Amino acid sequence: MFITVPSIDWSAIGALLIMAGTGLVVLGEGMFVRSIRVSMVTAIAGLGAAAVYSIAQRGAQISGFGGMILIDNLSLLFYLIILAGAFLSVLLLNEFVESHPEIHGEVLALFCFSVFGMMLMASAGDLVIVFLGIEIVSISLYILAGIRRSNPYSLEAAFKYFLIGAFASGFLLFGIAYIFGATGSTNFERILSFITNSPDGPSTFLYIGVFFLLVGFGFKIAVVPFHMWVPDVYEGSPTPIVAFMSTGVKAAGFAVLIRVFLHILGGYFIEWRNILWVLAVLTMTTGNLIALVQDNIKRMLAYSSIAHAGYMLVGFTAGSPVGISSVIYYVAAYTVMNIGAFGIISYFESEEKGLYTISEYSGLRYSRPWLAAGMALFLFALAGIPPTAGFFAKFYVFRAAVNSNLTGLAVIGALNAVLSVYYYLRVIIYMYMRTAEKDFSDYTFRMSDSITLVICAVIVLIFGLFPSLFLGIAEISVF
Repeated sequence: MFITVPSIDWSAIGALLIMAGTGLVVLGEGMFVRSIRVSMVTAIAGLGAAAVYSIAQRGAQISGFGGMILIDNLSLLFYLIILAGAFLSVLLLNEFVESHPEIHGEVLALFCFSVFGMMLMASAGDLVIVFLGIEIVSISLYILAGIRRSNPYSLEAAFKYFLIGAFASGFLLFGIAYIFGATGSTNFERILSFITNSPDGPSTFLYIGVFFLLVGFGFKIAVVPFHMWVPDVYEGSPTPIVAFMSTGVKAAGFAVLIRVFLHILGGYFIEWRNILWVLAVLTMTTGNLIALVQDNIKRMLAYSSIAHAGYMLVGFTAGSPVGISSVIYYVAAYTVMNIGAFGIISYFESEEKGLYTISEYSGLRYSRPWLAAGMALFLFALAGIPPTAGFFAKFYVFRAAVNSNLTGLAVIGALNAVLSVYYYLRVIIYMYMRTAEKDFSDYTFRMSDSITLVICAVIVLIFGLFPSLFLGIAEISVF
């Protein structure tokens, strides 16, 4: 009897194997070396190796494991965005663990596994792989959110995140089941082929399945009305984890949405535009309005994160290649400017003397002028003020909406952007125009935090001064 072993193109999962292997090595180091510094170096080396491997694959068109894994310029670009966000967040985590002795090397192993799951989502060519990636990401982040076991807010964040995540997983499974029942497959190419060859087009069951998928992803990327978990989870979770959670999950989520809606539905995407239009408006408006009245700075940035998901949906709703490339640009820009803002908060966060309310940042410019300038830059970028990355991120998604005859959506987005300026400027006013309430000299200089902030600031300015550099890369990945 002969056993036929199918040929496997291992290059399709090379970067994934690097991240999974890094997570396992870091986990093993925790048992023998017991040095968070060694684990940190290992994690950074793994992220760098995965990034180099991804860059080396540029231009590749690989369909591995029976079409379940897709490696192309789109997935590789999302790989790099996710890895860059993870690298910056790990640098923030490096100093954070010094003031939290209950955190050990396992936090970095979970970090690597969550990156692996996000990359798996970005390269998925099958709904089963999508679900597998989401569950790997979710389980890792549930634990990371509650990693400070002695902090009741951290435990509350983990519990709430777990409950909402369970609901989201249920919706996703319902959606996958309906799509499989309607088409007989979970593979993207086969689903598209079934729809294309069907004389009646997509069936009602397929639309129900896609609707459930949209609900499940709405929970993950914090789209209104599926955003309820965000403020409590962001407030209670360790700030470096929040920095990565708020950016990496969005990048992976939009990567899957692009695949599902534009790949599976193809020419039928236009039929979903009204639903996406409403979700974009609700998400932008709700996030900005509630952020206006927040006094806790992490909750303010949490609602800001919801609003930014709405801006990304504006470009996605356009449904054109220009709209998708603008979404990719927005995801990349949001990654650096949001990690930079949370990096400032992380700089001042410890169990004994963290800064939690906006008023506690009063007078920051007097004793920490560079940190105040950095925070102002990141907040200006989030508000969309030129010449920062945030300005062109908003400009490109609004332009894509106008080009797709969605002028009303672009106008609502622009009005929301103006509304958001108020709560971002409020923090800047406290830093520069109020007397200090705290002695900021008590906070020690932290090298890795400073490196992270400098990198984020430079990228925010480069993206703002030379926006066509990255946008050109995004367009090549989409067209």
